[in-house]
Amino acid sequence: MRVLAQIAMVMNLDKCIGCHTCSVTCKQTWTNRSGMEYVWFNNVETRPGQGYPRRYEDQEKWRGGWELNRRGALKLKSGGRFRSLATIFSNPVLPGIKDYYEPWTYEYKNLTDAPLGDDYPVAEPRSLLTGKPMKIEWSSNWDDNLGGGPAGVEADPMVAKAQARETADRAAVQVKAAFEQTFMFYLPRICEHCLNPACVASCPSGAMYKRTEDGIVLVDQDRCRGWRKCVTGCPYKKVYFNHRTGKAEKCTLCYPRLEVGLPTVCSETCVGRLRYLGVVLYDADKVTRAAATPDEKDLYEAQLGVFLDPADPEVRRAAERDGVPYDWIEAARGSPVYALISTYRVALPLHPEYRTLPMVWYVPPLSPVVEALTGTGHDGEDAGNLFGAIDTLRIPLEYLAELFTAGDVGPVRAALERLAAMRSYMRGVNLGDPADRSVPARVGMTPDGIEDMYRLLALAKYEERYVIPTAALGDARRLEESAVPDGCGLDAPGGPGMLPPEPPPGAGPFGDDSGTYEGLPLVTIENFHASRRRQTADDIAARPEEDL
Repeated sequence: MRVLAQIAMVMNLDKCIGCHTCSVTCKQTWTNRSGMEYVWFNNVETRPGQGYPRRYEDQEKWRGGWELNRRGALKLKSGGRFRSLATIFSNPVLPGIKDYYEPWTYEYKNLTDAPLGDDYPVAEPRSLLTGKPMKIEWSSNWDDNLGGGPAGVEADPMVAKAQARETADRAAVQVKAAFEQTFMFYLPRICEHCLNPACVASCPSGAMYKRTEDGIVLVDQDRCRGWRKCVTGCPYKKVYFNHRTGKAEKCTLCYPRLEVGLPTVCSETCVGRLRYLGVVLYDADKVTRAAATPDEKDLYEAQLGVFLDPADPEVRRAAERDGVPYDWIEAARGSPVYALISTYRVALPLHPEYRTLPMVWYVPPLSPVVEALTGTGHDGEDAGNLFGAIDTLRIPLEYLAELFTAGDVGPVRAALERLAAMRSYMRGVNLGDPADRSVPARVGMTPDGIEDMYRLLALAKYEERYVIPTAALGDARRLEESAVPDGCGLDAPGGPGMLPPEPPPGAGPFGDDSGTYEGLPLVTIENFHASRRRQTADDIAARPEEDL
C-alpha cells in the first residue's frame, strides 16, 4: 500500500440553479486574456444537451480517455506511441473552433460615434479571433435552459446511449421520449484532476504532470511544445490550446488559493453553495488495477476500493510512512468529500467508463421527483411516495446512469433512495413528529447517519464545506522562489542569488508582488495568506494591522 493524498471536489446538483456565477468568476480570474477568449475552465451545461465543446462525450469521434487492449491492459484510446509519433505534426482528432465557439464582441463604436440620422445604429458582432464581422451561431452555453428541446435531446450522446441500452419494450421508450421534453438539470464541469489522467499520458514532451503532494494536474508552460495531444487525450475536453502562446492550458484547481487554505474561485463564489472541497487518501498501487477493471459497470466500485479510510490506524501509519503530512491526514478525517463519496455514498463520478478515475464527483439531482409528486396532489416528501416514484423519475435513471455509473442503474437508484430517505426522515424531525426509524433502515443507514448527512448537505458552514490543509510555509517559500532563475532566497547583502530588496515599482495592479520580476511571473504566497485573513475576518477591526 502506497498512500497519497488528493484534493477532490463534490458538487450537489440539487442545488445548482444555472446562474453561471462560477463560470464568470473563473473566467475573470484565469482566462481573461488574449488567446483564451473561447476558453472556460469552468462551464455549466444544461442536460440533456450537447455540452461544451459540442458532443465532447462522443469518444468514438474524439478518442479521449483509456480503453483495454486484447490482453486486458490499459491503452490510450487515441493510440499508442507509434500512432502518436506518426501524427505529432498533424493531429486530426481535435475539436475545431466551431465545436467550441468563435468568440465575439460588438462594434460598440457604431452606437457611441454614429451621427444623428433617421436610421438606428447597430452594434454588429465581430470575431475576437479575426476582427471581422461574423454571424453568431454557437457558444459555450448556447443550449442553456433548453434541455427539453428536441435539438438538445437528439444531439446528446448520452440520450442515444441510454436508449440503446433499453430493452425491446417500446412503451418504455415512448415514456422516455415524452418526459425528455420537460426535464432538465444543470451540470457544472471543471477539470477532473483524475487519478489516472489520460492527458498526462498523452503529452509527448512531459509538460503535463500530476502533483504528488495534492494530486492537482498542471501544465509546465516552459516544457509545453503545443503538440495538443493532451487535448485529444482528455475525454472531458478540459485541456485547451492557447493559440497566442502556442501552449496548452487547463484548470489549476486554484492551487495558489488551496495552498493557503482558501477554496477555489468557483467554490467561493457559488451562489447555491453546492461545492465541497476536501482531502481523500488513496492507495496509489491500486490505481492502474482499478482503471483496468474489465466491466465498465464495475468501475465505480473499483474506484471506491482505491480510496482509504483516514480513520483506520493502519492507513494513518502508512500515510505517515509515505510522507503525507499530519495535518493532511487530519483534514482527510474531516473531509466532506470523503463523507459524501465513501461514507454516505451519495456522490458519483462523471463518466467512469473513460477509465481516468475522475476526482470531481456529483450528487445526482432528486428535486424534480418531489415537484412532480406534489403537482399530482400527493405528499412529495412522504417516504412511501418518494421511494415508489424514484423508478419513474422525470430525469430518467438510465440517463443519470450513463453520466455517472457507465450505465449501471443500481448505484444511482441507491444514492437517490438515500437522499429521499434523508428528506422524508428529516421532515418528520423538523416538524416534531415521532422519528420513523424504519426510513433510515430501509437504505442501510442509522438515524444519526441520516442527520449527519443532512447537516452536511443542507446546513454545513463554510469551514465544514471546505476542509483544506494549508501548504507548509517552507514549501510555499521554496515554490515562490523557484520562479526566479538562480534565486536561492538568501537575503544577506551581497548573498548569492540575492534579489532586490523591493520589487520594481508598479510591478502589478494587485500589490507589489502581483506582477513579474524580470519578465517572470511570481506566485506570492504571502498575498494569498493576506487575502485569506481579509476574507475570513468578521470585521475590519479584527483584521491584522499589516493588511490594513
